[in-house]
Formats: sequence, structure tokens, C-alpha cells
Amino acid sequence: MYGFKALIFDVDGTVADTERDGHRPAFNAAFAEVGLDWHWDASLYGELLAVTGGKERIRYFMTRAGIQLDPDRDADAFVADLHRRKTAHYLAMLGRGAIPLRAGVMRLWKEARAAGTRLAIATTTTPENVAELLAHAGEPNLADWFEVIAAGDVVPAKKPAPDIYHLALEQLGLDAADCIAFEDSDNGARAALDAGLKSLVITTNAYTAGQDFGAAPLILDQLGEPGSPPKVKVGELGGSDCVDLQVLERLHLRVRAASGASA
Repeated sequence: MYGFKALIFDVDGTVADTERDGHRPAFNAAFAEVGLDWHWDASLYGELLAVTGGKERIRYFMTRAGIQLDPDRDADAFVADLHRRKTAHYLAMLGRGAIPLRAGVMRLWKEARAAGTRLAIATTTTPENVAELLAHAGEPNLADWFEVIAAGDVVPAKKPAPDIYHLALEQLGLDAADCIAFEDSDNGARAALDAGLKSLVITTNAYTAGQDFGAAPLILDQLGEPGSPPKVKVGELGGSDCVDLQVLERLHLRVRAASGASA
């Protein structure tokens, strides 16, 4: 039995490298579909990731680029239509199994399930995106492993606001101190930490490796697999070659002890 009761995962960039080779080309396909000459290359998309949420990202890009619609055109409907088209392209990619889970993710989920540790998701991506990713991750009925899937526009404010984590904790019926969160970005780290999830694991990717993750106690480039250890930037694995439940237990105990000492 472990001191923590649940693991809560972000999705995009954390569970799978969805951003550069998934969402970005799906946005571009949607733009082309409606005859727009917009193109988000990998560098530009990295900058746009400062804004969480697909519709919000489109609006931010339009403002930044000085793009104005005809006065008789409904901007909200325009953005919503673009986002629906983008989601359709993205779901098609997931359906082809084009976006695998990151190293160590499935292993850790299986370990947690075997140990009776509860699993949850807290993400700004749409519920359809989450469902399709899980459906094609190679494990039957994978979505059923997650007691809570908090996703999309179900809270007033998206990350870095802590709202989605507050919702996930409420639906789990747990305190933040009983959970460990997994994120990949500074926005996600702020959301988790502001929700009280001080036991936080950051797995960086090409877009987020240089970001500031605040007080996150464990930052590495992946969860790792036995025989294929991650590169650890902050924290330590205590001799383990991957992030497993024992590593998480030690992390959780350290964070609780530090929180008690500063109280």
C-alpha cells in the first residue's frame, strides 16, 4: 500500500507527443480545408503553445497576426468551425495509430492498476481526443482504467488556471495531498501546483525542455523503462532506472515532509 491514492495525468505532451506531429498538422489541414493560407510550422507552433486550448490558440494567432474577419462574420462560429475540422483531422490520425504513448506511460499505468492505485486525467484537450488516443493505444478498454477523465471546456478557465485539477480532485473525492500529478509544460505545472498538487512529475519534450516548472520536485525527459533510464534534470530516482511506484512513493513522502516542515 502506498501513501498516495491516485495518479492524475495531463495528456498532450505528457501521455503522448501529440503537439508537433499531431495537433499542429491537424490545424494546418483544417486551415487548408477552408481555403486559408495559414500554416503553423514547428517553430511557430511552439510559440503558440503558450496558450492552452485549441480555440483559444486560434484566436490568439489571429490577434497576433492582425487577422480580421469580415464584419458580418461571426468570429466565435468561425473559430468553432475551424476547431471542429481540426479535431476531425486529429481523430483520424489517432485512429490510424499514428501517435503512440510516450516511453514508460503504459508500464506505469499497468503498475498502478495492479497496485489498486486510482488513475485520472486532467487535460484541456477535448474528451473525444482523449477517448480516441486511449482507444488506439494498444490496450483493450483502456479508458475504463481511468476513474475520472476531466477534459475540454468543462471548467471556466483552462490551464494555467487550476480549475481542471480542482474538478478532477472533486470527482475523485480526494485531497491534493493524496495525489501525484504528471505534466509536461510550465502552464500545466502552474495549474497542478496552484491546485495543491505539490507531488508533481514533469516529463519534458522538445517544446517544453527549456521552460520553468517552478517548484516541481521531479523533472525528467521521460518516465523511462527498465534498462532505458530517463535523463533527470531535477530530483532523483533513488537508484531506479525508471519512474515506478516506489520512486513515486519516495517523492510523495519527501514532498509531504517538506510541506509539513514549512507549515
